[in-house]
Amino acid sequence: MPHGGDLAAWAGRYGRPVAEWLDLSTGINPVAYPLPDLAAETWTKLPQSAALAALKEAAAKAYGASSPEMLACAPGTQALIQVLPLLFDRRRVSILGPTYSEHASAWRQAGAEVTEVGDLPPPDRSLVLVNPNNPDGRTIAPDVLAAWARDAAGQGQILIVDEAFADVRPEVSLVPTMPLGNVVILRSFGKFFGLAGLRLGFAVAAPDIVRRLETLMGPWAVSGPGLVIGARALSDGTWIAAERDRLAAAMVRLREMLTGAGAEIVGGTDLFVTVDHGAAPDLFDHLARAGILVRRFDAAPRRLRFGLPGDAGDWGRLEQALAAFTVPCAPEAVSAETRRHG
Repeated sequence: MPHGGDLAAWAGRYGRPVAEWLDLSTGINPVAYPLPDLAAETWTKLPQSAALAALKEAAAKAYGASSPEMLACAPGTQALIQVLPLLFDRRRVSILGPTYSEHASAWRQAGAEVTEVGDLPPPDRSLVLVNPNNPDGRTIAPDVLAAWARDAAGQGQILIVDEAFADVRPEVSLVPTMPLGNVVILRSFGKFFGLAGLRLGFAVAAPDIVRRLETLMGPWAVSGPGLVIGARALSDGTWIAAERDRLAAAMVRLREMLTGAGAEIVGGTDLFVTVDHGAAPDLFDHLARAGILVRRFDAAPRRLRFGLPGDAGDWGRLEQALAAFTVPCAPEAVSAETRRHG
């Protein structure tokens, strides 16, 4: 299934080298956490248990978990999405959508009957949701989710909450309240810290679920550099606070720029914005011809998702491309104009 960030495919289609593209097709922070110098043994030795413990401690404090024992570390949340259907034998699963498509795919591959729902369903089957949601930024209050989980526990159901974009909206996170043992919360490291290539993610759950997840993933699931860099970044409260403020200001600027270009804002977070545009396919093509890749959706052709530009040159490039876009005339409009003027 298509995802953002596949520059090679679009480079071939538009005949522009990968190095010349501005990739706005993902919700990854374009200003990455500064990489620390790493000791050589971080690369040459197997990942050490002490480093894993330090990462869990840092993640527990950063996310508000009551204990490091509630953290399972993984090589990205995508790996956890693939593993969770193997951990929980559920024949019927609801997905609150539309949302990140890999969740439904993983459960279907495991043989579950998957139903996409538009609102919180009755707690008579297990539920997977993304909060804040991708791509529309929809959020559900933690107390509402906690109440749903309590009702679902009585029926033997589970709640999986993907909080991949909660770093910019910490108030929506369910982690600090962590209501019951039937809840699994996923946290992504790479998006907010701009280090998606590091492949690091977390599951927050009851300790028995954490142990089962770790058994499924096997030893050394996270690389030595991932352990050290993750612990350093998650412990850097000054950088985290400043980056939240910077991203919020940058998103205000991006929203104003897109609104000025005739787009209607329909959702998003401080890492991406989703718009509706009557000529979205033409705008996508226009930007691609300028070497700017945004996210399009086959199921919603009027919608596009924009990530944040990075430096001043990237902002200027996007602004110039948007200013140069003109909505093509519809064929019937051209015909009418031709008839009026002979």
